[in-house]
Amino acid sequence: FREQPIFSTRAHVFQIDPNTKKNWVPTSKHAVTVSYFYDSTRNVYRIISLDGSKAIINSTITPNMTFTKTSQKFGQWADSRANTVYGLGFSSEHHLSKFAEKFQEFKEAARLAKEKSQEKMELTSTPSQESAGGDIQSPLTPESINGTDDERVMPEVTQNSEPRAEPTQNALPFTHSSTISKHWEAELATLKGNNAKLTAALLESTANVKQWKQQLAAYQEEAERLHKRVTELECVSSQANAVHTHKTELNQTIQELESTLKKKEEEIEGLKQEIDNARELQAQRDSLTQKLQEVEIRNKDLEGQLSDLEQRLEKSQNEQEAFRNNLKTLLEILDGKIFELTELRDNLAKLIECS
Repeated sequence: FREQPIFSTRAHVFQIDPNTKKNWVPTSKHAVTVSYFYDSTRNVYRIISLDGSKAIINSTITPNMTFTKTSQKFGQWADSRANTVYGLGFSSEHHLSKFAEKFQEFKEAARLAKEKSQEKMELTSTPSQESAGGDIQSPLTPESINGTDDERVMPEVTQNSEPRAEPTQNALPFTHSSTISKHWEAELATLKGNNAKLTAALLESTANVKQWKQQLAAYQEEAERLHKRVTELECVSSQANAVHTHKTELNQTIQELESTLKKKEEEIEGLKQEIDNARELQAQRDSLTQKLQEVEIRNKDLEGQLSDLEQRLEKSQNEQEAFRNNLKTLLEILDGKIFELTELRDNLAKLIECS
């Protein structure tokens, strides 16, 4: 319980393909919870994500890490300890920006914690002496060197609970003082050796990340087994009513969320269908618009032909009218000629009768 979540969000988790080092491989079928955890004992920040009982992200934040936004909804960072690159796909740009801000914040906190740890190690590696007759710190003991992994990461040196008595002028001659100085020089060398051992232990703990991952998987399996055992005990325990009620409420909440999610997925499918229908209607509209344009062009051609025919008809009518007028004129002339011939015939007939 020393490690507590301090920020959580939901995202799709990816890892870089170890073979190609280019393609992303999804490690979760759907969006999962990704959380920042803080270990107050070791002053360590980690990014953890679980898909069921499987840990798909277990990354310790170090000062040399960098979180990069590769798009509006996707970001990535490299973990040299896990020898991989993690990628997160978010539902919005706001969630990505918030996660990146937290990453930078906890990265800076990890850097400050590392600097404080180094300063503390430097202070503990050099014995302090207030004065010639003052209290003197005791060297590191083997128990402090061969402690747990957590103690190796943050080593501490404690002072002797009983300070040594101050030497008197008559009891310590000059030669004995030189012997004490050599003794403390030897202890200083011992402390430097212990510091080197602590550094090696720190490097060793860093190299044991994979073993810690296996231990984490084992702890998760044990937690799942204990969870099943607790469920069995809840069935037979009379004091488990409140827990059972809370569990029932959580199950109902989960069912409601699953139902809501299912409805949202159905709505998304309906929207996709409407989009497809709209695209089909748009295609039909474009086809009809093109046909209408062709019909309008053809109509304009027909109107031009009709106008040409009307002009030709009018011209023909004018020519026919002129022809009729000419015929009428010829008929009038012909009638005059016929009348003159008739008068001439009549005159000739009269002359013949008179002769």
